[in-house]
Amino acid sequence: MFELVLMCPQERVEIVSDALEELAALSVSVEDMDAHTDAEQALFGEPGMPAPKDGWNRSRITALFQERTQADEAAQLLPQQDFFGDCQVLGVQVLEQQDWVRLTQSQFQPVDITPEFWIVPTWHELPEAAKISIRLDPGLAFGTGTHPTTRMCLRWIARQPVGSLGRVLDYGCGSGILAIGAAKFGAQDIDAVDIDPDAVTACQLNAQANHVQLNSGLPDKAQGAYQTVLANILATPLKVLAPLLCAHVQAGGHLVLAGILERQAEELQQAYAPHLPLQVADTEDGWVLMTAQRPQA
Repeated sequence: MFELVLMCPQERVEIVSDALEELAALSVSVEDMDAHTDAEQALFGEPGMPAPKDGWNRSRITALFQERTQADEAAQLLPQQDFFGDCQVLGVQVLEQQDWVRLTQSQFQPVDITPEFWIVPTWHELPEAAKISIRLDPGLAFGTGTHPTTRMCLRWIARQPVGSLGRVLDYGCGSGILAIGAAKFGAQDIDAVDIDPDAVTACQLNAQANHVQLNSGLPDKAQGAYQTVLANILATPLKVLAPLLCAHVQAGGHLVLAGILERQAEELQQAYAPHLPLQVADTEDGWVLMTAQRPQA
């Protein structure tokens, strides 16, 4: 395999990428040319904040070709095109052969949620300390146990008294990891919903792989009141969803929210104040877990 590396201003990225695909590139990736320098640009901003721009000021485009002749031909043809103005060919280089499956797997190690509760990829042996485990591989949907928001939700689940989770709603379920965690800790009636059909499919497959029963589907599958409502999304959609999520919490039930930065905690409390009193229950790496309990009727 061979890589052709280019530098392009933001307004040229799309047309150059399209041209590379027409020139038989197997893949085209785009990165910030100024990454890890003082000029690095936060393209997507922080969670809950609008994107400042549609692209980086300068992008590094890397195109992968099967043959050296294809990469060299693209490097010669592109500078001759009118649309290539302000762009630059940085070079063609050999891509060393690697075992990509093994490399990817090496990046995902078992994750301990508590000393006895672990998230373990299928290619790893279970740690000796793992009395309860979820088998989960990276896939199409968010949630592998490596992100602080997921870990905090799972820690909260693991710390609840046995049998207290009751009927559970995992809203924005992604991979289904929270719903599966609830099942591992005794929940019997679990609805896991997401707006993304791929997430619904991933959730179903992961539940089967972990030998647990849950009901997965689109958001309209969430019906009635639940003892435990979990939502690991982001602050902005959580604010919009405040009336809906709170309406699903039964008397005496718990609401558990994640995907919230520490600086966003107060605005979440304000958004939920008309419905339920949110409190910070856990923190990790700049993220917070917020919970509330509806009073008994």
